[in-house]
Amino acid sequence: MKWMFVVFALVAGALMPVQAGVNLRLKESLGDPIWAAAVSFAVGTLGLFAYGLISKAPIPTPGMIVSAPAWAWTGGLFGGFFVFAIIVLAGQLGAATMMAWLLAGQFLAAILLDHYGLISFNVHMISWQRIVGVLLLITGATLINKY
Repeated sequence: MKWMFVVFALVAGALMPVQAGVNLRLKESLGDPIWAAAVSFAVGTLGLFAYGLISKAPIPTPGMIVSAPAWAWTGGLFGGFFVFAIIVLAGQLGAATMMAWLLAGQFLAAILLDHYGLISFNVHMISWQRIVGVLLLITGATLINKY
Protein backbone atom coordinates (compact mmCIF):
# COMPACT_ATOMS: atom_id res chain seq x y z
CA MET A 1 0.00 0.00 0.00
CA LYS A 2 2.92 2.38 0.63
CA TRP A 3 3.75 2.36 -3.10
CA MET A 4 0.48 4.21 -3.75
CA PHE A 5 1.80 7.08 -1.63
CA VAL A 6 5.07 7.02 -3.58
CA VAL A 7 3.10 7.30 -6.85
CA PHE A 8 1.00 10.08 -5.30
CA ALA A 9 4.22 11.90 -4.32
CA LEU A 10 5.65 11.48 -7.82
CA VAL A 11 2.51 12.91 -9.40
CA ALA A 12 2.42 15.82 -6.93
CA GLY A 13 6.11 16.47 -7.55
CA ALA A 14 5.62 16.36 -11.31
CA LEU A 15 2.87 18.96 -11.04
CA MET A 16 5.16 21.45 -9.25
CA PRO A 17 7.00 22.65 -12.39
CA VAL A 18 3.70 22.56 -14.29
CA GLN A 19 2.17 24.80 -11.61
CA ALA A 20 5.16 27.11 -11.89
CA GLY A 21 4.69 27.44 -15.64
CA VAL A 22 0.94 27.99 -15.37
CA ASN A 23 1.46 30.64 -12.68
CA LEU A 24 4.26 32.26 -14.69
CA ARG A 25 1.78 32.65 -17.56
CA LEU A 26 -0.75 34.10 -15.12
CA LYS A 27 1.89 36.62 -13.98
CA GLU A 28 2.40 37.66 -17.60
CA SER A 29 -1.33 38.37 -17.88
CA LEU A 30 -1.71 40.08 -14.50
CA GLY A 31 1.61 41.94 -14.60
CA ASP A 32 2.91 41.09 -11.13
CA PRO A 33 3.96 37.88 -9.32
CA ILE A 34 2.19 38.94 -6.10
CA TRP A 35 -1.19 39.17 -7.83
CA ALA A 36 -0.59 35.99 -9.78
CA ALA A 37 0.20 34.15 -6.53
CA ALA A 38 -2.84 35.63 -4.80
CA VAL A 39 -5.17 34.63 -7.63
CA SER A 40 -3.59 31.17 -7.81
CA PHE A 41 -4.00 30.70 -4.07
CA ALA A 42 -7.60 31.94 -4.17
CA VAL A 43 -8.48 29.53 -6.97
CA GLY A 44 -6.82 26.71 -5.05
CA THR A 45 -8.71 27.64 -1.90
CA LEU A 46 -12.04 27.63 -3.74
CA GLY A 47 -11.15 24.27 -5.29
CA LEU A 48 -10.34 22.78 -1.89
CA PHE A 49 -13.56 24.10 -0.35
CA ALA A 50 -15.57 22.67 -3.25
CA TYR A 51 -13.81 19.30 -2.97
CA GLY A 52 -14.37 19.26 0.80
CA LEU A 53 -18.09 19.81 0.29
CA ILE A 54 -18.41 17.32 -2.56
CA SER A 55 -16.45 14.62 -0.72
CA LYS A 56 -18.49 15.30 2.44
CA ALA A 57 -15.34 15.71 4.53
CA PRO A 58 -16.36 16.67 8.07
CA ILE A 59 -16.35 20.44 8.54
CA PRO A 60 -14.13 21.46 11.47
CA THR A 61 -15.97 22.65 14.54
CA PRO A 62 -15.12 25.97 16.20
CA GLY A 63 -13.55 23.97 19.05
CA MET A 64 -11.28 22.17 16.59
CA ILE A 65 -10.29 25.46 14.98
CA VAL A 66 -9.29 27.17 18.23
CA SER A 67 -7.43 24.07 19.45
CA ALA A 68 -4.74 24.46 16.78
CA PRO A 69 -1.57 26.10 18.09
CA ALA A 70 -0.89 29.59 16.74
CA TRP A 71 2.13 28.43 14.72
CA ALA A 72 -0.02 25.89 12.87
CA TRP A 73 -1.79 28.76 11.11
CA THR A 74 1.42 29.85 9.36
CA GLY A 75 1.21 27.04 6.79
CA GLY A 76 -0.94 29.17 4.52
CA LEU A 77 1.60 31.98 4.65
CA PHE A 78 4.36 29.54 3.71
CA GLY A 79 2.19 28.21 0.89
CA GLY A 80 1.53 31.72 -0.41
CA PHE A 81 5.23 32.55 -0.24
CA PHE A 82 6.08 29.32 -2.07
CA VAL A 83 3.63 30.05 -4.90
CA PHE A 84 5.04 33.58 -5.19
CA ALA A 85 8.62 32.23 -5.12
CA ILE A 86 8.06 29.68 -7.88
CA ILE A 87 6.53 32.34 -10.09
CA VAL A 88 9.61 34.55 -9.65
CA LEU A 89 12.09 31.66 -9.88
CA ALA A 90 10.48 29.99 -12.90
CA GLY A 91 10.91 33.14 -14.93
CA GLN A 92 14.53 33.59 -13.88
CA LEU A 93 15.89 30.04 -13.67
CA GLY A 94 13.69 27.82 -15.84
CA ALA A 95 11.86 24.70 -14.69
CA ALA A 96 14.76 22.28 -14.18
CA THR A 97 17.12 24.65 -12.35
CA MET A 98 14.29 26.00 -10.21
CA MET A 99 13.15 22.52 -9.21
CA ALA A 100 16.70 21.33 -8.52
CA TRP A 101 17.40 24.17 -6.08
CA LEU A 102 13.94 23.93 -4.51
CA LEU A 103 14.48 20.23 -3.88
CA ALA A 104 17.95 20.81 -2.44
CA GLY A 105 16.53 23.41 -0.05
CA GLN A 106 13.63 21.15 0.87
CA PHE A 107 15.94 18.27 1.69
CA LEU A 108 18.29 20.42 3.75
CA ALA A 109 15.35 21.59 5.85
CA ALA A 110 13.76 18.14 5.95
CA ILE A 111 16.75 16.33 7.41
CA LEU A 112 16.95 18.93 10.19
CA LEU A 113 13.21 18.75 10.88
CA ASP A 114 13.45 14.94 11.03
CA HIS A 115 16.60 14.90 13.14
CA TYR A 116 15.15 17.13 15.84
CA GLY A 117 11.53 15.97 15.49
CA LEU A 118 10.37 19.55 14.95
CA ILE A 119 6.84 20.72 14.15
CA SER A 120 5.12 17.33 14.54
CA PHE A 121 7.64 15.16 12.62
CA ASN A 122 8.82 11.87 14.08
CA VAL A 123 12.53 11.74 14.85
CA HIS A 124 14.74 10.26 12.11
CA MET A 125 18.36 10.86 13.02
CA ILE A 126 20.76 12.43 10.53
CA SER A 127 23.07 9.76 9.17
CA TRP A 128 26.04 9.92 6.87
CA GLN A 129 23.84 8.32 4.18
CA ARG A 130 21.29 11.12 4.45
CA ILE A 131 24.05 13.73 4.34
CA VAL A 132 25.53 12.10 1.22
CA GLY A 133 22.06 12.04 -0.35
CA VAL A 134 21.61 15.78 0.24
CA LEU A 135 25.13 16.48 -1.03
CA LEU A 136 24.30 14.51 -4.18
CA LEU A 137 21.14 16.61 -4.61
CA ILE A 138 23.18 19.81 -4.25
CA THR A 139 25.72 18.43 -6.74
CA GLY A 140 22.87 17.62 -9.11
CA ALA A 141 21.38 21.09 -8.69
CA THR A 142 24.80 22.60 -9.42
CA LEU A 143 25.15 20.51 -12.61
CA ILE A 144 21.62 21.32 -13.76
CA ASN A 145 22.25 25.01 -13.08
CA LYS A 146 25.53 24.95 -15.03
CA TYR A 147 24.39 22.90 -18.02
